[in-house]
Amino acid sequence: MQRLKSLLFCLFFISLTLFVKANSLQKASDLYFEGKQQEALNEFIKISKTEGDREAFLNAIYIALELGQNKLAIDTASAALKNFPQDPTILEFTGQAYLNAGYYLNAENIFTRLVGQKTKTDFYYINLARAQIGLNMPKLAIKNLQFAAKSEDHTALANFLLGELYFAQKDYKKARTAYKKVLDYDNQFIEAKKKYAEVLFQLKDYKQAYKNYLSIRSVEPNDKYTNQMIEKIHPYLKKASDLNLPTEKETTINRHTNVQKPISFEGPLPTIRVGLGAKISGAPIGLKEIKFSPSHDFKITDNKGKILVNGKAKTWWQIIIENNKMYLVSPENKKTYIPVSVKIAPQSQEYEGHTTIIKDLLVGHGTTWITLQDNEYRGEIEFIYNKKINGIIPVNIVNIEEYVYGVVASEMPKTFPLEALKTQAVIARTYGIKALGKHKKWGYDVCDTQNCQVYGGVKAEQEKTNSATDATCGQILTYQDSPIEAVFSSNCGGYTQSSSEAGWSRQEYLKPVSDYQDLDENNLQPYHFKELLEHSRPAYSRFFKNISPATFRWTRVLEEKQLREVIKQKKDIGQITAIIPLKRGRSGYVHGVKIVGKKGTLTLTKEHEIKKYLATGMLRSTYFIVQPNYEKGEIKSFIFYGGGWGHGVGLCQTGSGGRASAGQDYKEILKHYYTDIDIQDIRTKKPVL
Repeated sequence: MQRLKSLLFCLFFISLTLFVKANSLQKASDLYFEGKQQEALNEFIKISKTEGDREAFLNAIYIALELGQNKLAIDTASAALKNFPQDPTILEFTGQAYLNAGYYLNAENIFTRLVGQKTKTDFYYINLARAQIGLNMPKLAIKNLQFAAKSEDHTALANFLLGELYFAQKDYKKARTAYKKVLDYDNQFIEAKKKYAEVLFQLKDYKQAYKNYLSIRSVEPNDKYTNQMIEKIHPYLKKASDLNLPTEKETTINRHTNVQKPISFEGPLPTIRVGLGAKISGAPIGLKEIKFSPSHDFKITDNKGKILVNGKAKTWWQIIIENNKMYLVSPENKKTYIPVSVKIAPQSQEYEGHTTIIKDLLVGHGTTWITLQDNEYRGEIEFIYNKKINGIIPVNIVNIEEYVYGVVASEMPKTFPLEALKTQAVIARTYGIKALGKHKKWGYDVCDTQNCQVYGGVKAEQEKTNSATDATCGQILTYQDSPIEAVFSSNCGGYTQSSSEAGWSRQEYLKPVSDYQDLDENNLQPYHFKELLEHSRPAYSRFFKNISPATFRWTRVLEEKQLREVIKQKKDIGQITAIIPLKRGRSGYVHGVKIVGKKGTLTLTKEHEIKKYLATGMLRSTYFIVQPNYEKGEIKSFIFYGGGWGHGVGLCQTGSGGRASAGQDYKEILKHYYTDIDIQDIRTKKPVL
C-alpha cells in the first residue's frame, strides 16, 4: 500500500510539473501574440534555464532572431545544444542564428552536419550554400544549390541564388536559365525579373529585356534603375514596333459569342452595375475614346430614356471626348453630342444572347499582367461622362447570375473540381449582393478588378464554371439572415486569419481556421511559424493543379539598396539595419513591422502598406518571416519566406480546391471557412439544405 501511495504521489507530482510547465509556456506564448515579444522572450529564456525545456529554447531563439538580437539567439542556441546535442531542429535554429549574424564558418559547420540527414535537406542545402557564399566558396555553393533547386518548396530561391553566382562569374547564359526557372515558378518574384532583364541586356536580347523592364515599371513606376535601363535600351531597338508596351493587344474579338441565358429564375433577377476597365483601386481610369459593337439590332438612349438612335447589329460605333465634351460617333462618322450618358440596349427583349464587344479595354491595372484586350459583355452597356476626370466610364448592367458567370472563371481556374467552383459561385453572388453601391460615386456598384471581384465578361466564361453557377442558382451566404462579407483570398498559406486580426471590423463568421491536415493547432507555438514557412507540411491549400506552388509558399530577396529606395517613398530612414515584426496573429500573419535605418525608423501597421513598402511591387501576403543576409559585415539583402497570396480572411480558394479534391462538397467547404453561416436562396429567403 505504501508503495502504491508513493507511486501515485510521483505520478501526481509529474502531472503537476507538466501542467505548470505547459501553463508557463502558454502564458509566454500569449505574451508573444499580444505583441509583447520582449516580455515573451524573457519568459521563454527563464523557462529554458529553469526547466531545460526544448520548446522554450526554440521559442527563445526564434523570437530573439525576429527582434534582431542575434547574439542572444546564439547564446541561447548554444545552451540548447548542450541539452539537445543531436536534435535536428535545435541544430537548424542554431545554424540560422549564426547565419543571421553573418558567422558563416559556424553556420557552415552546423548545416554540413544537417545535410547528412534524410529530412528537410532541400532547405539545409540552401542555408549551407548561403554560408559558403559568405565564405567566398562559390563552387561548393553552386553544387549545393543545384541539389536544393530540385525540390518543390525552395526551387525559386535556389535558382535565384544560382543566378546570382553565375551572374557574378559573368556566365550570363547560365544566369539567364536560372532566373527564367525562378519566373516560371513564380512570376511575382520581381527581383528575379530585374536580374533576368539585366542578363538579357548583357546577352544583347534588347527587345525581351525592354519588355521585362516595362513589366517591372507597370508595378513599380518610380524605380529609378528600371527607368534608366528603359532609356538605355531605346537606341538598341531597331524599329518602332519594338517599343510596344506590355499593354499590347492580347486578343482581338471580331465575332460575337452565341451565349445562353441563365437557367430559369422565379421573379425578376437582381441587377448589378459593373465598372469596366477600372484601376486597381476600383476607381475609373477615364477613357478618351471607346469603340463598341452590339450583337443585335440596338437602341441608344440618353440619361432620360430618350432614344437617340437605332443601330444595326454587328456595326462599330464610337464614344469620344473632344473639347471636354462627349460625342457618339456612328459608323458613317456622324457625331451626336451627349451631355451626361448613353445606354446601349437591344431593341427587343425577345433577342436571345445579346452581347456587346468593347475594344481595347485595359485589364490588370497595377499588376504585372496589365494588357489591352477586346472584351465582350452580356446585358446593357452605359457610357457615362465624368467631368472631374474628363473621361468616359463604361458600365455593364447585368443580372446577378450573368455577373457570376463572368466572375467565377476569372477568379478560379476552370480546372478546379466542380465543388470548388460551386463555392466560388456562391461567394461571387453573395459578394455582389452585399457590395451593391460600393462605388456608387462613380456610377457603378462594383468594379471589375481585385478591389471587388475580377469580372471578365463573356470572354472569361467557361462551360464548367457556368455549370457551377447554375447548380447554385440564387444561393448566397447569410449570417443572422443578412448577406455576409464573403471575402476570400487566393491562398491562405495553411491558416486563415480573422477579420479583426486583418484590421477590419470584427465578424463572428470570419474566424481563423486551419487548412493543415496534421497540425495540432491547440498547441501552436511562435517558433512553429518558422518551421511551417520553411518546410513542407500536408495542407489542403497545397493543391497545385494548374496553379503555381508559389501561391502556397514563396520567397523574395530584397537587396538593401532596392528596399531603401522603396521605403524612401514613405520615409527616408537611410541604410536599413533591421526589419522587426512588431506583432504576429495566431494565424501567423504579421500585423505590424518596424523598419530600422541609420537615420531613423518606420513603423507599418496596415496590411497593404506592409506588402507595399517591403518589396518592389508587392509581397503576396503578410504571412512571412524575414532574415538578413550579410556581406562584409553589412546587410546586403533580406530574404522573405512567405506563405499564401492575399489577406487570408474567409475562403481559401486553393484550399477549397484541395478539399473538393478530397471529396468535400461545396456546402461543407463553405461552412469550414465561414463559421456559423447559413446558405440561403435569395428567391425563397429559406436555407438551402
